[in-house]
Amino acid sequence: MVVDKVLKRGLDILAASVGLLCLLPVCLAVAILVFTQMGSPVLYHQERPGLRGRKFFIHKFRTMGNFADKEGSLLPDEERLTSLGRWLRRCSLDELPQLWNVLVGEMSLVGPRPLLVEYLPLYSKEQARRHEVKPGISGWAQVNGRNAITWEDKFALDVWYVDHWSFGLDLKILGLTVSRVLQHKNINQNGQATVEKFTGSKSDGGSV
Repeated sequence: MVVDKVLKRGLDILAASVGLLCLLPVCLAVAILVFTQMGSPVLYHQERPGLRGRKFFIHKFRTMGNFADKEGSLLPDEERLTSLGRWLRRCSLDELPQLWNVLVGEMSLVGPRPLLVEYLPLYSKEQARRHEVKPGISGWAQVNGRNAITWEDKFALDVWYVDHWSFGLDLKILGLTVSRVLQHKNINQNGQATVEKFTGSKSDGGSV
Protein backbone atom coordinates (compact mmCIF):
# COMPACT_ATOMS: atom_id res chain seq x y z
CA MET A 1 0.00 0.00 0.00
CA VAL A 2 2.88 2.39 0.76
CA VAL A 3 4.38 1.66 -2.65
CA ASP A 4 1.00 2.25 -4.28
CA LYS A 5 0.71 5.63 -2.55
CA VAL A 6 4.18 6.64 -3.73
CA LEU A 7 3.33 5.55 -7.27
CA LYS A 8 0.02 7.42 -7.16
CA ARG A 9 1.63 10.69 -6.09
CA GLY A 10 4.46 10.21 -8.57
CA LEU A 11 1.98 9.72 -11.40
CA ASP A 12 0.01 12.78 -10.26
CA ILE A 13 3.10 14.99 -10.32
CA LEU A 14 4.38 13.62 -13.63
CA ALA A 15 1.04 13.71 -15.44
CA ALA A 16 0.07 17.14 -14.10
CA SER A 17 3.45 18.64 -14.98
CA VAL A 18 3.54 17.18 -18.48
CA GLY A 19 -0.14 17.93 -19.00
CA LEU A 20 0.15 21.58 -18.02
CA LEU A 21 3.17 21.99 -20.27
CA CYS A 22 1.87 20.11 -23.32
CA LEU A 23 -1.69 21.43 -23.04
CA LEU A 24 -0.65 25.06 -22.55
CA PRO A 25 -1.61 25.98 -26.16
CA VAL A 26 -5.02 24.34 -25.65
CA CYS A 27 -5.52 26.18 -22.36
CA LEU A 28 -4.58 29.48 -23.99
CA ALA A 29 -7.01 28.84 -26.85
CA VAL A 30 -9.82 27.98 -24.42
CA ALA A 31 -9.03 31.06 -22.32
CA ILE A 32 -9.26 33.29 -25.40
CA LEU A 33 -12.59 31.72 -26.42
CA VAL A 34 -14.03 32.15 -22.92
CA PHE A 35 -12.86 35.76 -22.70
CA THR A 36 -14.19 36.55 -26.18
CA GLN A 37 -17.63 35.06 -25.58
CA MET A 38 -18.15 35.58 -21.83
CA GLY A 39 -15.65 38.20 -20.81
CA SER A 40 -13.71 38.25 -17.56
CA PRO A 41 -13.00 36.28 -15.45
CA VAL A 42 -11.84 33.38 -17.59
CA LEU A 43 -11.36 31.00 -14.67
CA TYR A 44 -13.96 29.92 -12.12
CA HIS A 45 -12.74 29.37 -8.56
CA GLN A 46 -14.84 27.74 -5.87
CA GLU A 47 -14.10 26.39 -2.41
CA ARG A 48 -14.51 22.62 -2.18
CA PRO A 49 -13.81 20.01 0.54
CA GLY A 50 -10.76 17.83 -0.05
CA LEU A 51 -8.97 15.16 1.95
CA ARG A 52 -10.60 14.80 5.40
CA GLY A 53 -12.90 17.69 4.48
CA ARG A 54 -10.11 20.27 4.36
CA LYS A 55 -11.18 23.09 2.07
CA PHE A 56 -9.33 24.28 -1.02
CA PHE A 57 -10.16 26.27 -4.13
CA ILE A 58 -10.87 24.27 -7.27
CA HIS A 59 -10.11 25.86 -10.64
CA LYS A 60 -12.11 25.49 -13.86
CA PHE A 61 -12.64 27.38 -17.07
CA ARG A 62 -15.86 29.37 -16.79
CA THR A 63 -18.80 27.83 -18.65
CA MET A 64 -21.67 30.11 -17.55
CA GLY A 65 -22.46 33.71 -18.36
CA ASN A 66 -23.53 36.27 -15.76
CA PHE A 67 -27.06 36.47 -17.16
CA ALA A 68 -29.62 38.00 -14.78
CA ASP A 69 -33.35 38.76 -14.77
CA LYS A 70 -34.88 42.25 -14.61
CA GLU A 71 -34.44 42.31 -10.83
CA GLY A 72 -30.73 41.57 -11.15
CA SER A 73 -30.93 38.01 -9.85
CA LEU A 74 -28.87 35.41 -11.69
CA LEU A 75 -30.86 33.10 -13.94
CA PRO A 76 -30.89 29.32 -13.25
CA ASP A 77 -27.72 27.45 -14.20
CA GLU A 78 -29.26 25.78 -17.25
CA GLU A 79 -30.15 29.22 -18.65
CA ARG A 80 -26.69 30.68 -17.97
CA LEU A 81 -24.78 27.77 -19.50
CA THR A 82 -23.51 29.02 -22.86
CA SER A 83 -23.08 27.00 -26.05
CA LEU A 84 -19.31 27.29 -25.59
CA GLY A 85 -19.72 26.13 -22.01
CA ARG A 86 -21.69 23.07 -23.12
CA TRP A 87 -18.96 22.19 -25.59
CA LEU A 88 -16.22 22.65 -22.98
CA ARG A 89 -18.09 20.38 -20.56
CA ARG A 90 -18.82 17.79 -23.25
CA CYS A 91 -15.09 17.59 -24.04
CA SER A 92 -14.11 18.00 -20.35
CA LEU A 93 -11.87 20.92 -21.34
CA ASP A 94 -13.28 23.03 -18.50
CA GLU A 95 -11.50 20.66 -16.08
CA LEU A 96 -7.96 21.31 -17.41
CA PRO A 97 -7.04 23.96 -14.79
CA GLN A 98 -7.49 21.29 -12.12
CA LEU A 99 -4.15 19.85 -13.20
CA TRP A 100 -2.72 22.66 -11.07
CA ASN A 101 -4.76 21.40 -8.09
CA VAL A 102 -3.22 17.97 -8.73
CA LEU A 103 0.31 19.32 -9.04
CA VAL A 104 0.18 21.14 -5.69
CA GLY A 105 -1.31 18.10 -3.96
CA GLU A 106 -4.87 19.32 -3.31
CA MET A 107 -6.32 16.76 -5.71
CA SER A 108 -5.31 13.56 -7.47
CA LEU A 109 -5.89 12.43 -11.03
CA VAL A 110 -8.26 9.80 -9.61
CA GLY A 111 -10.56 10.04 -6.62
CA PRO A 112 -14.12 11.03 -5.64
CA ARG A 113 -15.11 14.31 -7.24
CA PRO A 114 -14.87 17.32 -4.87
CA LEU A 115 -18.44 18.52 -4.40
CA LEU A 116 -19.96 21.61 -2.80
CA VAL A 117 -19.02 22.62 0.73
CA GLU A 118 -22.74 22.99 1.51
CA TYR A 119 -23.14 19.22 1.10
CA LEU A 120 -20.85 18.38 4.04
CA PRO A 121 -23.55 18.32 6.76
CA LEU A 122 -25.90 16.37 4.47
CA TYR A 123 -23.79 13.23 4.09
CA SER A 124 -24.51 10.13 6.10
CA LYS A 125 -21.58 8.77 8.13
CA GLU A 126 -20.91 6.20 5.41
CA GLN A 127 -21.17 8.69 2.56
CA ALA A 128 -18.75 11.05 4.32
CA ARG A 129 -16.05 8.37 4.01
CA ARG A 130 -15.53 9.59 0.45
CA HIS A 131 -13.29 12.24 2.04
CA GLU A 132 -10.85 9.63 3.35
CA VAL A 133 -8.87 10.02 0.11
CA LYS A 134 -7.95 13.01 -2.02
CA PRO A 135 -10.62 14.13 -4.49
CA GLY A 136 -9.90 13.52 -8.16
CA ILE A 137 -10.42 14.91 -11.62
CA SER A 138 -11.97 11.56 -12.50
CA GLY A 139 -13.17 8.70 -10.33
CA TRP A 140 -14.92 5.37 -10.08
CA ALA A 141 -18.34 7.05 -10.06
CA GLN A 142 -17.42 9.16 -13.11
CA VAL A 143 -16.64 6.10 -15.24
CA ASN A 144 -19.71 4.25 -13.96
CA GLY A 145 -22.47 6.70 -14.79
CA ARG A 146 -21.14 10.15 -13.90
CA ASN A 147 -24.14 12.49 -13.70
CA ALA A 148 -26.68 9.99 -15.04
CA ILE A 149 -26.85 8.02 -11.75
CA THR A 150 -28.41 8.94 -8.41
CA TRP A 151 -26.48 10.66 -5.66
CA GLU A 152 -26.83 7.53 -3.50
CA ASP A 153 -25.30 5.33 -6.20
CA LYS A 154 -22.56 7.88 -6.82
CA PHE A 155 -21.59 8.01 -3.14
CA ALA A 156 -21.70 4.21 -2.87
CA LEU A 157 -19.26 4.01 -5.78
CA ASP A 158 -17.03 6.62 -4.12
CA VAL A 159 -16.90 4.63 -0.87
CA TRP A 160 -16.25 1.43 -2.82
CA TYR A 161 -13.24 3.16 -4.36
CA VAL A 162 -11.99 4.18 -0.90
CA ASP A 163 -12.21 0.57 0.28
CA HIS A 164 -10.70 -1.03 -2.83
CA TRP A 165 -8.19 1.58 -3.95
CA SER A 166 -4.95 0.46 -5.58
CA PHE A 167 -2.58 1.96 -8.11
CA GLY A 168 -3.79 -0.63 -10.61
CA LEU A 169 -7.40 0.49 -10.08
CA ASP A 170 -6.35 4.09 -10.72
CA LEU A 171 -4.77 3.08 -14.04
CA LYS A 172 -7.98 1.26 -15.00
CA ILE A 173 -10.08 4.33 -14.16
CA LEU A 174 -7.79 6.60 -16.18
CA GLY A 175 -8.15 4.30 -19.18
CA LEU A 176 -11.94 4.24 -18.82
CA THR A 177 -11.96 8.02 -18.41
CA VAL A 178 -10.41 8.52 -21.84
CA SER A 179 -13.09 6.28 -23.34
CA ARG A 180 -15.95 8.10 -21.56
CA VAL A 181 -14.65 11.53 -22.58
CA LEU A 182 -14.46 10.47 -26.22
CA GLN A 183 -18.02 9.12 -26.02
CA HIS A 184 -19.36 12.35 -24.41
CA LYS A 185 -21.70 10.28 -22.22
CA ASN A 186 -23.59 11.07 -18.98
CA ILE A 187 -22.44 14.70 -18.80
CA ASN A 188 -25.70 16.03 -17.35
CA GLN A 189 -29.16 15.03 -16.23
CA ASN A 190 -32.16 15.92 -18.37
CA GLY A 191 -33.27 19.47 -17.65
CA GLN A 192 -30.15 20.28 -15.63
CA ALA A 193 -26.99 22.19 -16.52
CA THR A 194 -25.08 19.32 -14.94
CA VAL A 195 -26.90 17.57 -12.09
CA GLU A 196 -29.55 18.53 -9.55
CA LYS A 197 -28.32 19.56 -6.12
CA PHE A 198 -27.89 17.02 -3.37
CA THR A 199 -30.37 17.69 -0.55
CA GLY A 200 -29.60 14.78 1.74
CA SER A 201 -30.40 11.11 1.81
CA LYS A 202 -31.71 8.56 4.28
CA SER A 203 -29.36 6.01 2.74
CA ASP A 204 -26.26 5.13 4.74
CA GLY A 205 -24.28 4.31 1.61
CA GLY A 206 -23.32 0.69 1.11
CA SER A 207 -21.05 -1.41 -1.03
CA VAL A 208 -21.32 -2.09 -4.72
